[in-house]
Amino acid sequence: MRRVLAFYQFLFLDDPQAECDSLQSLGDELALRGTILVAHEGVNGTVVGDTQALQQLAQHLLSQYGVKSQKWSDLQPGNSGFHRFKVRVKPEIVSFGVDDLDMSQSGEHVDARTWNQLIDDPDVIVIDTRNDYEIDIGSFEGALSPHTENFRQFPAWVADNLDPDKHSKVAMFCTGGIRCEKASAFMLNKGFERVYQLDGGILQYLEDTQASESRWNGECFVFDQRVSVNADLEQGQYKQCYACRHPLSVDELASAAFEHGVSCPYCIDSTSEERRVQFRERQHQVRLAAERGEQHIGQDQRRARERQHADN
Repeated sequence: MRRVLAFYQFLFLDDPQAECDSLQSLGDELALRGTILVAHEGVNGTVVGDTQALQQLAQHLLSQYGVKSQKWSDLQPGNSGFHRFKVRVKPEIVSFGVDDLDMSQSGEHVDARTWNQLIDDPDVIVIDTRNDYEIDIGSFEGALSPHTENFRQFPAWVADNLDPDKHSKVAMFCTGGIRCEKASAFMLNKGFERVYQLDGGILQYLEDTQASESRWNGECFVFDQRVSVNADLEQGQYKQCYACRHPLSVDELASAAFEHGVSCPYCIDSTSEERRVQFRERQHQVRLAAERGEQHIGQDQRRARERQHADN
């Protein structure tokens, strides 16, 4: 049985390239697919593999890096999750763009039950730290969206919209928890005194919460070929536009603005005809590869996945 393992850990790595090479060799040996990012600040990854292989990886991550934040989920038959396995060295394991951020302290981690209490507290501002294309398909009741296209825009949004003297209680959440580690550390550094974060993110909340008690609405965007998962953590209804990476509903896939791999209702007005011609040629190459029984993934699609994973 093939499963998905998502993980992260903040720790100082003296030689990220050496860790990258070691993890690449291990992943190749275990026949994994997915992406792992390595930086001086730690490791962050989402990978797919057989259960036994992932268990070996998980044990290595725990012993080598102390990785305790590990989230497991199932993969539907026929879905490979990722096209290949790659470990990359990056400046950050989640792109934030704040130099010398003190990560020695982060927000108070709270479980699902406490999270519901925070949502009900009128004095608490609940912030969805994810990006617009993720929030569009699901979020918590009453959560505030920063309307960001990428996580690097979050610090500026905080500076423009929040005041530590006025906003005494702030609770934040993201997909699996890693963005909240940085966001909450940033806010504590800026003088916000009471900062909370949903432990394990949305995915852990959905796993721990019964439908009758859940405050979650919609589906949750994930950073693999499933695109989204529903409240039962099963593969959701959404597909993805490879041109702009926005998730698309069944109705949006039926729109006249949707052309597979070329455009969708969210990007058709902002994509030039020249660019659409390039996308059509890419899709032509994908079809030819499929006819030969080969797998083809275009450069734009690879870059989109890498950008998404860095934002996760």
